[in-house]
Amino acid sequence: RGIPREPGTRWTEPGCRSCTCQGGRVLCDAVSCSIPCSHPLPAPAGGCCPTCTGCLHEGVARAEGDVFSPSDGNCTVCVCLAGNVSCFSPECPPGSCPSPSPVDCCSCTPEKCSFQGRTYAHGARFSLDGDDCTTCVCQGGEVECSFTPCPVLDCPQHQRHLGPGQCCSTCRDPPAPTGCFLDDNGMEFPVGQIWSPGDPCELCICQADGSVSCQRTDCVETCPYPIHIPGQCCPDCSAGCTYMGRIFSNNETFPSALDPCLSCICLVR
Repeated sequence: RGIPREPGTRWTEPGCRSCTCQGGRVLCDAVSCSIPCSHPLPAPAGGCCPTCTGCLHEGVARAEGDVFSPSDGNCTVCVCLAGNVSCFSPECPPGSCPSPSPVDCCSCTPEKCSFQGRTYAHGARFSLDGDDCTTCVCQGGEVECSFTPCPVLDCPQHQRHLGPGQCCSTCRDPPAPTGCFLDDNGMEFPVGQIWSPGDPCELCICQADGSVSCQRTDCVETCPYPIHIPGQCCPDCSAGCTYMGRIFSNNETFPSALDPCLSCICLVR
């Protein structure tokens, strides 16, 4: 096949044929498989020999250690061990049974239970008189009682409540928030309160659920010489003019700082 092989080399060709190089010739034979188990699984993809890691029983693959019942075995129980399937039938005790048995398995009758002057059939579930939080069950002549299991609650302990006649606690609805508490400065604002957190261009409001929502103000008015008023977000273009660090009112005249022979006037447009 165009591939050189060293003398004595052995390899497997497609179709599960084992080949070897001997004296310049290639000799091939079908792969011989040794199957040391009774119910091997078919060869995996790319393999040639069946595997004993698991079992093939009645056309169904079973994992190692799997316990199962055959389709027509009634109470027969089988187990898969190292590729071998072993089946056995349970032994039935004489007379009454200590536990319920499958249909057509054992000809026995489970024992009834006598409890607090009453008789209960095997498997019956009931509650104690006046105690609905305890559940009892009759098992082979014996009564076993336990508390009714309660669901796991995801609320803190101070929000749990046990109502009259209830077996399990429930979660109370958390109280509605009355305001917003800010951890950074320790201030609390009532619901609906609007304030600025220090930046005049940002306003915050206390929401009904106790959260804080903030939004910045966009300044759209522009002019060549805006006046920035302390504590105000947007510059004021109607109050006057800013020139060389000084503020002049509308229509005010003043000498130029660059040429004392020039006179300037503030015109708000």
